[in-house]
Amino acid sequence: MKTDNLLLVLFAVYPVVRALWPMPRSLQTGTTLVKLSPSFSIEVDVAHPPQDLLDAVSRTNQHLKGDMLQRLIVGRASSDTAALVHAPSLTKLSLTLAPAEVTSVKSIMAEATKDIASRREGYSLTLPASGGAASIVANSTLGLFRGLTTFEQLWYADSAGDPYTYQAPVIIADDSPAYPYRGFMLDTARNFFSVSDIKRTLDAMSMVKMSQFHWHVVDSQSFPLSIPDFPELSQNGAYSSSEVYSSSDVQDIVTYAGTRGIDVLMEIDTPGHTAIISTSHPEHVACAQATPWENFANEPPAGQLRLASAATTNFTTSLITSIAKTLPSTLFSTGGDELNVNCYTQDAQTQAELDESGKTLEEALNTFTQSSHDALKALGKTPVVWEEMALDHNVTLSNSTVIMVWISSQDAAAVAAKNLRIVHSPSDYFYLDCGAGEWIGNDPAANSWCDPFKSWQKAYTFDPLANLTEAQTSLVLGGQQLLWAEQSGPENLDSIAWPRAAASAEVFWTGATLPDGTPLNGTTALPRLHDVRFRMVQRGINAIALQPQWCALRDGQCNM
Repeated sequence: MKTDNLLLVLFAVYPVVRALWPMPRSLQTGTTLVKLSPSFSIEVDVAHPPQDLLDAVSRTNQHLKGDMLQRLIVGRASSDTAALVHAPSLTKLSLTLAPAEVTSVKSIMAEATKDIASRREGYSLTLPASGGAASIVANSTLGLFRGLTTFEQLWYADSAGDPYTYQAPVIIADDSPAYPYRGFMLDTARNFFSVSDIKRTLDAMSMVKMSQFHWHVVDSQSFPLSIPDFPELSQNGAYSSSEVYSSSDVQDIVTYAGTRGIDVLMEIDTPGHTAIISTSHPEHVACAQATPWENFANEPPAGQLRLASAATTNFTTSLITSIAKTLPSTLFSTGGDELNVNCYTQDAQTQAELDESGKTLEEALNTFTQSSHDALKALGKTPVVWEEMALDHNVTLSNSTVIMVWISSQDAAAVAAKNLRIVHSPSDYFYLDCGAGEWIGNDPAANSWCDPFKSWQKAYTFDPLANLTEAQTSLVLGGQQLLWAEQSGPENLDSIAWPRAAASAEVFWTGATLPDGTPLNGTTALPRLHDVRFRMVQRGINAIALQPQWCALRDGQCNM
């Protein structure tokens, strides 16, 4: 029998490498055990390799030796002890760039922060059943890094703690993501998260090949971002002097993310969700602290930027420019959600400025938005906004603008009808904070507005192309899961997000079907997600259990 045919037969018997998440888009596996040689090395066959690639190799070596994850089967590592005695050894992994790329080697971070349409993350991986040498070949250092992430997931610890894999040969040809945007959003304004909390989140994201950290850094409740040109904002708006992201903190986070294949999309939400700016610039904020707050805002405290004011427009544009110019990402979000019209109707200054200019509120909003967007474009940035800017307001948006669809997954079709690019962020699938009860103080019987709880199984059923025409599918950049932090802090960050958020990482990497052509299926995905969760815990990420361990060790025996 030819080797290729043999591999296909083996693939039919063992259709899934239990460890891999997200599932590669092509995959062949076998049933042979291979040990990692004590002398195993990773050879970087790249001229003048960038430091972040060398650092990634070092981390892979640490993970191979330090994960110490035993197989999730009854008997754990002892089940393979006898077979491992005569197993061949893998002595080397070589990393190679395709010949066309060897003259223009860029760092992982440089590749990860490219314009989203031009990122290259694909790789091919071969791990032979005979041991010897494995290989990863890619068109970029980012692709090599994605390949290293896959390679790490193949290994388990035996009873002595030595790594081995049990499904060699493994052949992955031209694995690349179905969508370039595979994100996680964290709100650091409702409650503060330290730099170490964010880095730990980035580590978890990188484990499942997420590519975008959407940092909702400020909001009405606090302004923890220190901006050198506007120091008064954080001085007056942070919860405390110790709950501030300095410029060096921001650059530390951005670099940490970039070297792990993640682009940082920062958001300064405007004109709504800006009440905190009144603590340093009351002249720019309408209806600050107005009561009852629910008449003037979706959350307390009330207050929105005076969008009809030329001075406020210039202030906002300068603020956004000041931070955006320091960031390598080509994406920057100006927000635009939940604008409260009543606030402006009740604000005498806004009404006077509208009368003086002869503009309607919508026309003033358009001028306000165009100012900041034009400034971003001058910096080479692409504006990102929430869906209301495209669907509810008469704002002129360039076709390059990225729209985050959040109110309902059903709204994506209306955005696509306007020929605007989409990042799926729907509250009915991807909001991680839903289902924890109401955070409003005097409403004990109420549930959260976006109930019920959004399980990983629910997120895993999401169809990125639902209700879109074939011509509109190219508008979908991907999607993200989101953690709004009214009821979250460092204490529950890991458990509320992981491994649940990994569901969308596979939806947007693997696409609609598995390598054998069958649709994504939560039942068959569960054993692999167990593996992700256990490996995360081994790396210090406090991911929550999905089932009793008894179930995790016995595939399918807890199904109904």
